[in-house]
Amino acid sequence: MFRNAAAICLHLVGPLWGQKSGASLTRCLHQTLAMAKRLQARRLDGIDHNPWVEFVKLASEADVVNLGQGFPDFPPPDFALEAFQHAVSGDFMLNQYTKAFGYPPLTKILASFFGKLLGQELDPLKNVLVTVGAYGALFTAFQALVDEGDEVIIIEPFFDCYEPMTLMAGGLPVFVSLKPSPAQDGELDSSSNWQLDPMELASKFTPRTKALVLNTPNNPLGEEPTVAGSIPASLPGMWERTLTVGSAGKTFSATGWKVGWVLGPDRLLRHLRTVHQNSVFHCPTQAQAAVAQSFEREQLHFGQPSSYFVQLPQAVQRSRDHMVQSLQSVGLRPIVPQGSYFLIIDVSDFSDLPHQKLFDHYIRFCFMKDESTLQAMDEKLQKWKEGLRP
Repeated sequence: MFRNAAAICLHLVGPLWGQKSGASLTRCLHQTLAMAKRLQARRLDGIDHNPWVEFVKLASEADVVNLGQGFPDFPPPDFALEAFQHAVSGDFMLNQYTKAFGYPPLTKILASFFGKLLGQELDPLKNVLVTVGAYGALFTAFQALVDEGDEVIIIEPFFDCYEPMTLMAGGLPVFVSLKPSPAQDGELDSSSNWQLDPMELASKFTPRTKALVLNTPNNPLGEEPTVAGSIPASLPGMWERTLTVGSAGKTFSATGWKVGWVLGPDRLLRHLRTVHQNSVFHCPTQAQAAVAQSFEREQLHFGQPSSYFVQLPQAVQRSRDHMVQSLQSVGLRPIVPQGSYFLIIDVSDFSDLPHQKLFDHYIRFCFMKDESTLQAMDEKLQKWKEGLRP
């Protein structure tokens, strides 16, 4: 449209050059914009609402305990903070650009660390891309690989960004739901009771299927959908068709650093690099340096009691158990997660809203919080319970 508009303007202005051409050009531009049918791109249709933008606004306006967003309200480990401080105050060149696709020490340690876990020999230059958080990795992947009319299978319940990212790329989301089996008498409902029907999942694959989004452990349920893992794993050459996304936000409890990564074969990553170099191009160098140093430390301590990756799940489990007991004490029904740091609760006994979809009567809580925050939650829930009494 802009190129055509320029051509029209040049055509109209040409004869008037030197005769108030500035006014004619302005009028031409106004006329061209007035002729346009719409301002926003069609790929934005239906995705302008973001629940977290609204949630942050509401949480800042009231006296609430924010348990909706997935961020810790306690500091990252000391070694990570020290690494960041060193990156800021040490080498002055860390204030400048680094390699577009990742700070070399970071891509090197990511290739080494995850290569062992994946059983692959990873090339830091070909198999690793550093992104602006896991969010950036996902967006880059959708833009690079999903085309108009491609179908993307999304497992419900799902984190909210998968659907709009699919739509923005021109793809069509195809949903398949985890379904619960009854809990044993006297036992709490567990995320392990929620499974995919293998026949239903298989039925979603068509000639137009381009991707399956496998979030494990599932956010918000906290379960690993084993059936979804077994179907791709049974196909030959899965490394060649899989992208693995992660972030320092969840790994080192530093969501504000916005350092993410995507690992995969060069045949896929080369297309993500094309999107990356033509959009953000580069991620903050200092944060990448801090994450690199943190991973180097963790690789040395891996599997030992001193490892943050050993200590963190133990602490998170204690927080999970605290929240489960607190929710139960006021009559709510939590589904106990087996992974992640979220849980969902069934609020159908307290809600008069009609349920249009399977998960409309569930809400998500984040228990990756400081003990003082969980205690504040206890008080809020007890006050809420008192308010329900006749």
